[in-house]
Amino acid sequence: MIESKWFTIAGTLMLGLFVAFLDRINLSVALIAMSNDLGFAGDGFAVTSSLVLTIFLVGYGISNFFGGIVTRNVDPKITVIAMMAFWSLATIMTGWVTSITLLLLYRFILGVAEGIYWPQQSRFARAWFSPKELSRANSMIHFYGQYFGLALGFLLLTPVFNILGWRMVFFLTGAAGLVIIVPLFMKFLRPESESNLAKSPEYAKTKLTLDDLGGPPIFLLCFTYFAQSNLFWGTTLWIPMLVKSLQFTGAAQAIATALPYFVGLILGAPMSILSDRTGKRVLITAVGLFVPGVVLMFLPHIDDPTVKMAIIAISVGFCASTFQPNIWSIIQASVKPKGVGPAAGIVNGLGAAGGTVAGFVVGLLFKATGSYTVGFVYLGFMVMLAGVSLILHDRYKRINIADDAAAN
Repeated sequence: MIESKWFTIAGTLMLGLFVAFLDRINLSVALIAMSNDLGFAGDGFAVTSSLVLTIFLVGYGISNFFGGIVTRNVDPKITVIAMMAFWSLATIMTGWVTSITLLLLYRFILGVAEGIYWPQQSRFARAWFSPKELSRANSMIHFYGQYFGLALGFLLLTPVFNILGWRMVFFLTGAAGLVIIVPLFMKFLRPESESNLAKSPEYAKTKLTLDDLGGPPIFLLCFTYFAQSNLFWGTTLWIPMLVKSLQFTGAAQAIATALPYFVGLILGAPMSILSDRTGKRVLITAVGLFVPGVVLMFLPHIDDPTVKMAIIAISVGFCASTFQPNIWSIIQASVKPKGVGPAAGIVNGLGAAGGTVAGFVVGLLFKATGSYTVGFVYLGFMVMLAGVSLILHDRYKRINIADDAAAN
């Protein structure tokens, strides 16, 4: 089992997250056609589309926040199988919707199920991989799954939508979870009780405290993830519309939409290896937050659509490749074993709140200015705030370690 954990644990969870992100982005691909069929095209599109795009994040944020705590005594294998099956059914049902109300309901259910699912991934990473392997493990589990989903998802789903229509997009993505991923989870994932972590005295299922979550510095990590999630979700929710507004069409439109995620895929492995080998996870992550944030602030001064798209792609890809593998390693190393799932849920839940804010802010800025560029400037500013918060967390933690050493 130990020799194959990169395949059975990390690889299988990577495939699961790949499908999870197909189920998230399918709405962005189908949204404009759905607006015509469901009656919210025209003047009401900006506000209604913001609502249907972000209702997922409402359910996702709430269930992340509470789901990681409530399910901490339930084996993560049971939880991920149940949630994958549940949201896959909701995705299939989305293909049959005839009203905005039903669309909102099924997207909310999708958010709740995926929100409960997410913290379990950190439990698997912490249980089966050593501290020196965490950036690479989290890269496979948290990063490559979602970025393969985002990069390949737009390329796969756009032609499906163009040829078969928007309903088939939901039927196929939902079926992928039920027919492919649920059986894989049942076969390859192992119960947490079989891991070495389960033998640790700190693993005992006792009352959860703030100290188990890393103490007060956890609030700084929460804000870091909240602020960075503005860029991630702001891009994911709106990039198909941004690309279209820049006059990309056909194959160029699909490629441009996927480009930020391909940049992330290219940079992800070397950044994860560098982080594990040097141990400089905070420094690498901070650079990956500040540099893209500054660059995005110059978007209004760029007129050429190709150059503008290249700047967005490189900024988003570089930020993601440094942030996603490392932030979860930092969190997992900062909390006690029994606090991994709850901490992951709380942090990611607040990240969903950041995504909800970004979804509405970008949409409303577009309504006010007629351009998505202003929205991406806002996203760049939030990413820089994330960098400040992460550095403050590291400084706070170092001061606490120094004080504890002096006291002893």
